[in-house]
Amino acid sequence: MASLETIVGEIVDIIYYNNYNGYTVADLDMQNQLVTVVGFFPELQEGEKITILGKWITHPEYGMQFKAESFQVEVPTSEEGIEKYLSSGMIRGIGPVTAQRMVAHFGKDTLDIIQFYPQRLTEVEGIGKKKAVQIFESFEEQQGLREVMLFLQKFGITPRQAVKLYKKYGDRTISTIKENPYRMAEDIMGIGFKMADKIAMNMGIDARSAYRIAAGVKYALSQNHHEGHTYCPEGKLIQDAAKLLDVKGEEVQNYLTDMAIHGQLKLERMEEERVYYSIPFYRAEEEVALRIIALAMTDIKEEILDLDKRIQQVEKKNKILLASRQRKAIIEAMSNGLLIITGGPGTGKTTIINSILDILEDMDKEVLLAAPTGRAAKRMSEATGREAKTIHRLLEYGFGQEGEEQIFQKNEDNPLKADVVIIDEVSMVDILLMNHLLKAISPGTRLILVGDKDQLPSVGPGNVLKDMIESGVVKLVQLNEIFRQAQESMIVINAHHINKGELPLLNVKKKDFFFHRAHSKEEILKIIVDLCASRLPRYQGFDSLQDIQVLTPMKKGMVGVYQLNKSLQQVLNPSCKQKKEKKMGDMVFREGDKVMQTKNNYHIRWVNIHHPEEPKGEGVFNGDFGMIQRIDLEEGKIEVLFDEEKLVEYEYNQLDELELAYAVTVHKSQGSEFPVVVMPMSWGPPMLLTRNLLYTAVTRAKSLVVLVGEEKYLVDMVKNNYVNFRYTGLKERIRSKLDMLSMEEGLLEEK
Repeated sequence: MASLETIVGEIVDIIYYNNYNGYTVADLDMQNQLVTVVGFFPELQEGEKITILGKWITHPEYGMQFKAESFQVEVPTSEEGIEKYLSSGMIRGIGPVTAQRMVAHFGKDTLDIIQFYPQRLTEVEGIGKKKAVQIFESFEEQQGLREVMLFLQKFGITPRQAVKLYKKYGDRTISTIKENPYRMAEDIMGIGFKMADKIAMNMGIDARSAYRIAAGVKYALSQNHHEGHTYCPEGKLIQDAAKLLDVKGEEVQNYLTDMAIHGQLKLERMEEERVYYSIPFYRAEEEVALRIIALAMTDIKEEILDLDKRIQQVEKKNKILLASRQRKAIIEAMSNGLLIITGGPGTGKTTIINSILDILEDMDKEVLLAAPTGRAAKRMSEATGREAKTIHRLLEYGFGQEGEEQIFQKNEDNPLKADVVIIDEVSMVDILLMNHLLKAISPGTRLILVGDKDQLPSVGPGNVLKDMIESGVVKLVQLNEIFRQAQESMIVINAHHINKGELPLLNVKKKDFFFHRAHSKEEILKIIVDLCASRLPRYQGFDSLQDIQVLTPMKKGMVGVYQLNKSLQQVLNPSCKQKKEKKMGDMVFREGDKVMQTKNNYHIRWVNIHHPEEPKGEGVFNGDFGMIQRIDLEEGKIEVLFDEEKLVEYEYNQLDELELAYAVTVHKSQGSEFPVVVMPMSWGPPMLLTRNLLYTAVTRAKSLVVLVGEEKYLVDMVKNNYVNFRYTGLKERIRSKLDMLSMEEGLLEEK
C-alpha cells in the first residue's frame, strides 16, 4: 500500500469539477512542476495555494496523478494569484475587471483590505459604499464556508451538502453539528440519517443510545412522509427503523412507546392497526377532518332568487347551453358550504367556474380565486379573466411579527375576507397546505374545490382530494360528458381513453395526437431533438422554446431529464462568443436558456419589465418556467424572466434553485399547460410507467401531443393501473368524526 505524501502548490487550472459531490481534477503548480491532482474538494479557485495529503496513482489514460485524501487551502499571496482568486466569481461584486483594478491599487494587501479595512475599497474605481459592503460580506461568507467544508470533509460530506448546511446554520454550523449531528438529517435535504449517523459515531455516540434510536425512528418516519404517507403502520416503522439503525426490532419497539408517551410521536389505531404519526401530520389530519365536516354541514340560509333565471342569463350572455351536470354544479355551489367539482379535460370545468363567477358577481359577492402553483394560478387567471393567486400568496405566507419564522398570515384569527373561495387543481394540494387553507376559511364562507381526481397525487404527503371524495361527506359533482367542441381534439378523446384503460387513437389525419416510432433510446433522443429544433417549428410555426415542452417519466438515462436537457441545449441554445455562461458542476447555464424554479422562494424580488414604475413583487415558485436574459460575470448574478414579465436576479449561490427546463419530469409539469408536449416511450421502472402518469402528461398539452418510441411501452403504460398506495387517515377520520357528531346530536335529542 502506497504511503501518504504531502505536496504544496498553487491551483492554476480547474479541469473538471462536479458540483454535486465535489470531485475535482485540477492542475497544481508545484515549484514550476505541473501536477494533476484529483479528489473531493470544495470549489477550488485558480490562484489558491493548497497543501494536499495523498498518494501518487497512475491513471490508464491520463498518466501520473496525485490523489488527495485531505487538504488545507491557504489564501493566495502573490498579486497574480490574488487576482485569479478574486476573478473566479466566488465573491459577489467582484469580476475580472474589478479584481484587476483592486490588485492594481492594493497589491498584495488586497485580501487584508477586504477583510480588515473594507471601507477603503471605495478607493477603487467602480466600487461605492454599497458594493464595498457586499464584497466584505461575501468574503466573510466564503471564509466561513471554507472553514465548514474543511471541518466536514473528514466525515465524507460533499461540498454541495456543506453549502446547504452553511446556508441553514451559518456561523453556528460546526457547533450545531457537534451538539447534535442528527439535526442534519432532519433539516437538510440530501443528507440522510446514515451520513449524520456516521458523524455521530465518529464523535463517540453509543450505537444503542436513546438519542440515536429516537433520531433513527424520526428519520424512518420522515422517509415514509417523503413517499406520500401521512402515517406509518407500527410493523413497517419498526422494520424500517431497525434496518436503518442495525438493531433488533424489540429495541425500536421499546423506544416507540416511550416516544409516544412523551409526545414526540402520535400513536393511533387505524382500522384495528397501531400506526404512528409525526405530530404535524396528525394535527393536520385532525383539523382538516373537523373543518371539512363543519363546511360540509353549513346550512346556506340565503335564498337565491330565480336561480334558474340567473343561469339562463349567463347562458345568453356567454352564448352557451349548459349541460345538466354543469347546471347541477352551479346550483350546488350556491347551496352548499363545501363543494367538489371533478372531471377530466373537455368536461366543462372552466365553463362552470366562469358561470358561477358571473352569478356571484352579479349578486355583489366577494370571490377569491387560487391554485397551488404559479403556473396553475396563471392558467386560472387566463381562463376566467380575473385575478388568481397561488394558495401561498392568498394566505399571505411570510415572516411573522415575532422572530424570523415564516407563517401564514391568514388563519383562524385573521381569515380570508370573501363570500366564496374557489381553488383549482386541488389534486396537487397536500394535507399540510389544505390545513392552512381551511384554517383561513371563516364560517359562512363557501369553498369550491375544482380538480381532476385521476391526475397524479400531490408531491407532499396525503391524498386529500381522493380522501375527501371517498369519505362520502362532501357534496360532489362529477363531470364525465365530453363537450362537442372538445370532441374535435384527439388530445381530449385520448386522455379519456387512457383513463379508462383503452389504447389511444394514433396518427389520425389532421388531428393533434401523433406517435413517432423509434426502436432505441438513442434514436428516440435524436428524433425528439429534431422535432423540437426544426420539424415542429416548421409544421405549424411552433416556437422551440416557448411552445414545445418535453416531458419524461425519468431523470436519468438516455431519455431522462438530464440527458434530454443537455442534448436540447446544445441544439436550441448552443455555446457562442456572444452568450455568457456559468458552469455549475455538470450543468451549464447560458444566456437564452429555458430554466425552471425548483423550490418555493417567497422572498426573492422581481420587477415587472412592462411596468417598471410599479412596486417590486416577491416570490418565485416551484415549477415556474423562465428564460435566462443576462449573466453578469462581474457581479456574479443571473437575470431570469418568468412569465414574460417578472425579471428576477439570482446570485450564484442561489443557482441550486434553478435547473434547465427544455425537458422536465411529468411530476414537475403538474398544474402547467403547454401548446405542445413531446414525450419518449421507452423502457423504465414499472412504478414510473403508469396509466395516470401518461394521463397527466397528455392532459398538459393544449394543441399537440407527440409520443416518440415503441408502441409496446405505450400499451404497457395504459395497462399499468398501478397507483402508489399512500397510508392516509383523512377519509376514516372524516367518517368517524361525523359518526361521533351524529351520536352526540342523537343523545341531545333524547335528553
